[in-house]
Parts: sequence; structure tokens; C-alpha cells
Amino acid sequence: MKFGGTSVGDGKRMKHVAELSKKYRDDGNEIVLVTSAFSGVTDALLKNAKEASETGKTPVIKEFIADLTKQHHQAAHDAINENGIVEKVTRELDARIEELEKALIGICYIGELTQRSIDYISSYGERLAAPILCGSLNSIGVSSHSFTGGEAGIITNDDYGNAKPLEITYSLVKERIEPLLNEGIPVVCGFIGENEAGIITTLGRGGSDFTASIIGAALKADEIWLWKEVDGILTTDPHIVPEARSIPVISYIEAMELSYFGAKVLHPKAIEPAIRHGIPVRVKNTFHPDVPGTLVVKDEKKSRDIVKAVTVITKVALINISGAGMVGTIGVAARVFTTLANAGVNIVMISQGSSEANISLVVDEAHLDKAVKAIKAEFKNGIIKEVTHDRNISVVAVVGAGMANTPGVAGRVFGALGKAGVNVIMISQGSSQHNISFAVSEDGAKKAVQVLHKEFGLEREK
Repeated sequence: MKFGGTSVGDGKRMKHVAELSKKYRDDGNEIVLVTSAFSGVTDALLKNAKEASETGKTPVIKEFIADLTKQHHQAAHDAINENGIVEKVTRELDARIEELEKALIGICYIGELTQRSIDYISSYGERLAAPILCGSLNSIGVSSHSFTGGEAGIITNDDYGNAKPLEITYSLVKERIEPLLNEGIPVVCGFIGENEAGIITTLGRGGSDFTASIIGAALKADEIWLWKEVDGILTTDPHIVPEARSIPVISYIEAMELSYFGAKVLHPKAIEPAIRHGIPVRVKNTFHPDVPGTLVVKDEKKSRDIVKAVTVITKVALINISGAGMVGTIGVAARVFTTLANAGVNIVMISQGSSEANISLVVDEAHLDKAVKAIKAEFKNGIIKEVTHDRNISVVAVVGAGMANTPGVAGRVFGALGKAGVNVIMISQGSSQHNISFAVSEDGAKKAVQVLHKEFGLEREK
């Protein structure tokens, strides 16, 4: 079971998590907990590390450390109802906070912040949360030990900020964690591991989910539960469509498609170990534990739901590359993609007309300027006549395994949009046929989502 930052937002919520976990253990389940940092702590750590490297102001660091200490001490008192355990936990917190303070002051003096240092600093959110959750469990009669990712056996490569677990991880986690399941509930820091030299690394976005998925795969768990603040994976963003509902069952491929296209509940990388080992992943709401949530499974059986969900990505931009010189010229697309990869540009979506006279790309808005500059520099020879762009767009994706080999889905999608007066700027459909994605104006995105959610009856209970 992994609990996200909102689920462990403060001491009272930590206590709720401990009691919830005890209930499941009392029902006969063997459980490992993975905890995120308290809400907002990792962002605060990174912000202060950056300021330390740029300004070198140690008084600012002292103030931050005092606030962090107060926050975690308060949480320990709220989460743990036994004085002896509170004292033990606060001593452990103080030792870790002292290490953190030394590191931040060192960055002040050096005036440099490397990716390795960023990983070290950002690991402290989880490293401060785990002892509190462990203490909370101990105080309600559940034996518990806390582990950093490295102590639990998560050994990674040296790709700081986006580390990948090495194969040895799976046998180490089994060896270190499995023997503890009979006697209590081990607590593991999410998001962090260490490399073979014992240096702390972090697993990138969705890192705590990734940790849970790695541990679940290593222990051959029956299920991996990701506790969040939503009732599972929803049919769309409830801020856009209030009638959005949770999806009872969804396949891995559908969940990954949704994640790629803006649904923030699951990070695609996070469930890869679960997929590889065929372990179901359940997304549940910490604050509504009786709601079944969403079960993510390997099976891709065609259901009555042709479409499972509609999602939208904002903060993207469209680039159109055109020119008669592109027609029949071999390697133009390869040069475009290589140039953008070398410039560090993330491509969200691609479309090319059969005339070969243009290529349309959707990229992250933050990457737009460097993308346009790189393409213009690469094609100074005149093969490409024009590179235009549009910042005011969004991408909408319609996702569902039931779309594959079902005639008329695209007709329904674009027919409904046409009737509603939503203009489609660009279309892309992968050969898997699990999603149809298209670009619309920023202003039209909300209407597009609402229209399609209704068209495919996603608001109705299944």
C-alpha cells in the first residue's frame, strides 16, 4: 500500500493511515506501506536548495530548518499517542534534519547545486515522514520498522533524478522485507533508492507509486494499492464534468494511455513492474476507504464500454513544418525528431499528411521556443519552407480498449464535435486503436470533453 502526499498531509492523517493499515492487517492481510513526503515538503526542499545555491544566505536556511522541525515534531505528537515512542521518533527526526541543514549550508558556501545534490536534498521529505508513520503504527500495537529505499533493497543506476532499479533490487527487497511481514507492517520511503556505491538517487515523477510497484513485484503481492485523494481513476476531470465517475476496472494499456494524455492519477512508468509481473493495481481513496476504487488489470477483454475515459492535456503548443521540398525527400522526419531529441524537447503527438508536404507536432509549451529554433537551424538548406506555431491549443484524448476494431468510433467522436461547433486542428490515432487524440483550441477543449463524455454515456453508472 502506497499513501500519497495528501493522504499523509499531517500527523492526524498519518494516524488515520496507521489505523486504516492496522484494520487491513487485522483482517488477515500481509502489508507493506510506502509513504510519500508530507504535502508540499519536497517542493519546499527543492526551492530552498535552489535559493541556497543562488544567494548563499544561511539565515534563510536556518529559518526553513526551524519551520521544518516544528512541522514534523507537531506531526509526530499528533500521529503518536505514546510519549516514549514520540521521544524516540523526534530524536530520529532531529538527527536527519541536522544532516539536511549541514547539506543546505554546504550548498550555500559552494554556490552550486548538482543533480546528485538535488536527489540527496529532495529525499528528506520521505525520510522524515517514514519514522512518524512507523511510530504511529508502533503506538497502536503494530510492530513496525522504517526503511529508506536503499535500506529496503532498491538499488538503481546513476541516473540522478530519474533512476531505474537494477535487477538485483527484486531479490534484495524479497530478502529484506518479506521476513518482516509475519511480525508487523514495514514502512518504506517512497521515491528514493540508492546506487551501487550507496549514494541516494530518486525515481522521478510518480516515484512513490514506482516504489510500491517495485516492492509489490519483488514480493509477488496479490495486489498493489495506491491510496490517493480520489475515488479511483475517473472517466474525466470532475472540474470539467461534475458527473465524472470512477471506472471500476481498466486495463494496464488503458491506464497508461490515460496517464500519457494528462490524467495525473497514475504515472506510466510507475506501474511498469506491476505490468511485467502481472500484478493488479488498485487505486483507492484514503478518505473514502469503503469505495472500491479502480482495479487496473492485465486483461484487455472488450467491454460494453467502447470508450472508458476522456482526458485533456493543457500547456502544450502546436508546430507545423511545411514545404514542397519535403515531398519524396528521404529522412526529413528522422532529422526533425533527432533534432528535437537533441534539443531536449518532449513530443506529445505527431501527425503527417500523405502528401508528405507537412508534419504537425504537439510539444510541451515550455519547449516551444527551443523546438522552433532547433528546427530552423537544422533546415537552413530550404527543404522546409515554413515553421509556424500556435500556443493556444489543448489535446483531447478518447481512450478505451473497446475502440479496437469497432467501426464508427472516430465517426461518432468527430460527428459529436462537429454538431457542437468544436473545430479540430489536428488528429492522431495510434495503430493500437486504444486512443484517438486530437488538438483543439484552448477555448474549445472544455466543451470537447463535455460533449464526448456525454456522447459515450460515461456519466452513467455501469
